[in-house]
Amino acid sequence: MTEPFIAQDNKPRCRWCSAAPEFLDYHDHEWGYPVDDDRRLFEKLCLEGFQSGLSWRTILAKRENFRTAFHQFDFNKVARFTERDVDRLLQDAGIVRHRGKIEAVINNAQRAQELVRQEGSLAAFFWRYEPRADNLAAPQTASTSDESVALSKALKKMGWKFVGPTTVYAFMQAMGLINDHVGTCVIRDKVERARERFTRP
Repeated sequence: MTEPFIAQDNKPRCRWCSAAPEFLDYHDHEWGYPVDDDRRLFEKLCLEGFQSGLSWRTILAKRENFRTAFHQFDFNKVARFTERDVDRLLQDAGIVRHRGKIEAVINNAQRAQELVRQEGSLAAFFWRYEPRADNLAAPQTASTSDESVALSKALKKMGWKFVGPTTVYAFMQAMGLINDHVGTCVIRDKVERARERFTRP
C-alpha cells in the first residue's frame, strides 16, 4: 500500500495531495465531499473534460479563469454562447485553448438544460449512479467503475461530449458519489460523515 503523505500538521493524507501545494486545500475541503448543486456539478464535469490529456494541477491553477470565461459555469448562460464566443475563448490565455473542449462545454450546457427539464435537476440524475458500498474498489485503485461506464453511456446517448468513463469516474470521486480517500487519510472520516448527513436528491 502506498505510504500516506504526512502534512505539516503531522496528519496523514492521500499521497496525491503532496504533488503540488495547491492540492492540499482542494483535497481537505472539496475532494470527495457530496455535492448536489447543479452549477458545481456542471463545472466539475466540464473541468474534468478539459483535463483530458493534461494534469489536474494545470486545470486547478486556471480554475478561476475558467469560471470567469464561462460565467461561473451557469449552463443557462453558456448554452447561449455562439461562434463568436468560441473565437473569444480561443484567444483567452487564462484557460485551455482547445476548440473541441470549448465547443463541448457549450454543447453540454445545452444538454444540461434538456436534462434539467427531463429530470428536475442534474443532481437528481447524477446521484442515481452512486455505487453501492459493496460494489466499490479499494480506494484509488480504479479509474473506472460499472457506474461510471453506465453514466458515461447515458450521457453520450443524450449527446454530451468529453464524458468518457474515466472522466466520469474522476467526477464521481470529486463530487462525493464515492469516498475514495485512502483508509489512513485524516479526511476520509470527515467525508464519510458528510456523506451520511447528505440528503440524496
